[in-house]
Amino acid sequence: MPIVVDIDVMLARRKMSVGELAERVGITPANLAVLKNGRAKAVRFTTLAALCEVLGCQPGDLLRWEPEGTAAAAESGGPAATEEPVDA
Repeated sequence: MPIVVDIDVMLARRKMSVGELAERVGITPANLAVLKNGRAKAVRFTTLAALCEVLGCQPGDLLRWEPEGTAAAAESGGPAATEEPVDA
């Protein structure tokens, strides 16, 4: 997916656990994990606003766009979409 979620980066900067963030935002740790791991299909603006308030950041600090194939290849450790496949 071309939208990358950087909640883990902000958690590390704030030295905060996923559980603490979930509690302070008012969502379950499981739902936060879905969002954090990039598996969410949507996020409510109220949730995004609460995340920004608790983490003291802007939405752009949590979400960024990458061209299709770039993020997936980087996350999986595979070749970028523009590279030719290598025969083994």
